[in-house]
Parts: sequence; C-alpha cells; structure tokens
Amino acid sequence: MKLGVFLLFLHGGGKKFTLSSLIVNLFCTFANKMIELLNLTIGYKSKSNGKVVAGPITASIHSGELTCLLGQNGIGKSTLLRTLSAFQPPLGGEILIEGRQTSSFSGDTKEFSRLIGVVLTERPDLQNMTARELVELGRSPYTGFWGHLKPEDHQVVEESLALVGIQSLAERPVHTLSDGERQKVMIAKALAQQTPIIFLDEPTAFLDFPSKVETMQLLSRLAHEQQKTIFLSSHDVELALQLSDRLWLMEPGRLSTGTPSELADDGTLSRFIERDGTTFDPQNMTICAHDTRTSE
Repeated sequence: MKLGVFLLFLHGGGKKFTLSSLIVNLFCTFANKMIELLNLTIGYKSKSNGKVVAGPITASIHSGELTCLLGQNGIGKSTLLRTLSAFQPPLGGEILIEGRQTSSFSGDTKEFSRLIGVVLTERPDLQNMTARELVELGRSPYTGFWGHLKPEDHQVVEESLALVGIQSLAERPVHTLSDGERQKVMIAKALAQQTPIIFLDEPTAFLDFPSKVETMQLLSRLAHEQQKTIFLSSHDVELALQLSDRLWLMEPGRLSTGTPSELADDGTLSRFIERDGTTFDPQNMTICAHDTRTSE
C-alpha cells in the first residue's frame, strides 16, 4: 500500500483514528474470516478441457455465523460445496482456510477431517446401526486404526447428542427414524467430529416445514453459541432470510454476498427473487405470490 493511500486510510478522509482503534477495526474486519475464496473457478476437468460451472469467485465465510448459499437448480451450489470440501479440485484460484491453502492438506486427510465436517444431501441407508453408533463415527479422525473409542470420545458423543437434543433417539436404529430425526443425527455426527467448520448440502431438502424451521434454528444456534463456521446450500429462501447471518446468491455469471438486510437494501434480493407472480417486500423481508390468471 502506498504511503499516501495508507495515511488517507489512517485518517479516514478527515475522520481521525487512534492506533489502538485502528488495530481493533482491522481485527474485527479480518479476524473472523475462516474461509477465503480467491478468484476461485469451479467445475469439472476432462482429458481435453474443463467445464466451468461458476467463477471466478472472491468471497469470505466468517466464523460464528450461519451462511446460506441460494440459487436455482444447476447453478453450481453442490459443485461449490464439493470443491470447498475437497471432494473435487478447483479449476483455478485458491481456497484458504485459516490462511492455509486447502491443497496443502492433500497428504493428511485426518487433519482435514478435524477441520471440516460435511453433511451431504444423500440419506444414509443403514439397517443395522443405531443413532449413537452413527454419531460415534464422527470420532474417526481421532481414533486409531481399529476405531476404539476412549472415555473422552464417548463424552464428546454424549455432548453432541445433547446439543442437538436427540438423547432419546440414541438407541433407535437409524432406518426407523424420520427424515427430520435422521438429519439431526447427521448434524450430531458432524458435531462429534469437533470441527470449527461444517458444510451442509441442502440439509432441509426432505423435511416437512416444522422440521425445516427446527433444523435451521438449530444450525443458527450452533453457529452462534459454539462459534462454528456453518455454510449450507438451500432452496428455502424465506427461512434463509429470517435465520441466516449472511447470504450467498448464485446467479448466472454473478455471486452476490452480504447480510439479508444489505442485499435487501441494494435491490439484490428483489432481482434474485422476483418473477411473474412473485414479489419481494424488502421492508418486511417477505415473499408474496400472486395469482396471475386473468378472469374471463
């Protein structure tokens, strides 16, 4: 940074800062950036060339916040989550987690598993496993080759079941649980993994509305009370508006990020939501559907 620009920044264009306040402001701005995407391009590689799905993307995901990724089907939400989770490589750019490139974890899957927990859309097809046993699998990055749990591992499992409020389901076979109950078990498994970051791919996809609300409220509470970095994709726009701290809106050739109120104020949410028969009220943060049929 050039000296003149730095001095202008330091004085705020006439607004004076003490050195201590400057340090505090800088700390508040950058300290909670858990994940940074720098000119990230996502897609699929082939022998001849690559298919770009989205990018370049430059954005940050913050700790202690619930961030919701919204976009129409096929826009690249799952591809982005798979790339962030290291299930597939980026076509270009960088992903930094706590300032470290994800490519540097390639030789240490256990270390990466202690950093990021992932809850996918697919329903687990498990016939002979209890909810507790499934949650115990979250401890695998910390156990030896045989996966034996120590007393401290069992304690973490119990705490994870309690945080999600499913102690009463612990001995139930997973295949007997409802979709909402099963999703809570998968979230408890991610918590048992004790990662600072949790990615979820459409965690409310198969749930009825009360279960959708309960799941989103749970994730919001975990982000705030446990200081987790929670990033999820969803089609439930209204719930995301009400319960998320930040939104990522994926559109063709564009990614918009910000708090719901910021994106409402600058017109981004209206552009993203409104269609024939659908309007968005930025004052009340509500979506209204209208009957477009003409009377005969």
